[in-house]
Amino acid sequence: MIEKEQEQKILKSVTGVLVVLLLFMTAFNSYHIHDMTGMMAGYTSSAGSSGQQGSSGGEVSLGGVVPTGVPETYGEELGVSYDDVDPNDQRRADETIRQLATIDQQTELQGDDLDRYINILYHMDDGMSCEYCCGARSIIFENGQPACGCAHSFAMRGLAKYLILEHGDSYTDKDIQEEVAKWKVLFFPGQSQAKAEALELQGIDTTYGNIASNQFRGIEQGSAGGGMVGGC
Repeated sequence: MIEKEQEQKILKSVTGVLVVLLLFMTAFNSYHIHDMTGMMAGYTSSAGSSGQQGSSGGEVSLGGVVPTGVPETYGEELGVSYDDVDPNDQRRADETIRQLATIDQQTELQGDDLDRYINILYHMDDGMSCEYCCGARSIIFENGQPACGCAHSFAMRGLAKYLILEHGDSYTDKDIQEEVAKWKVLFFPGQSQAKAEALELQGIDTTYGNIASNQFRGIEQGSAGGGMVGGC
């Protein structure tokens, strides 16, 4: 009789231990399943939201056509950043546009400098216009005089003049065109994104020059895209 009671006590003890172990294992597995699920969700979210920023020359990622950061060489000199042209901060954008525009208004080019200026903005890749703001063929006439009165055009002309005068020895005409093109993309991000996508569909390199020049002007017609940063 006593032996049976002892067996029952032992059996209850073993059963209790097994129950505790089972509960522990259930809780342990549940925790790790939840942890792994969270890690996978985080990975998926990170992968889905990743995209390259087009802040340098070469082909522009369609995931982010707008350049960001401080321009090399002249950014610190002029105290300007691509990030200044923010659609959520029109006042800041307008201040930077006016700063670049002032260079155009106060600077007059002559001789070889003028010839380079005309080549970059009027001849190269059919020139560069401000077509989303005005209908001029280019932001300058063939003689180098202003052809568009939009604030964006003043800013682009000002930057071109500055780079020719201050960094003409290290910047080629193509370099200057690409840099001016970046600011045009900043001024018209929606239209530039639509144009970049249209270029991509036709197998054309999505460089800033191709996006901003007249060489492929109108290729994005019929595509979604709009919005302008800064006053015209």
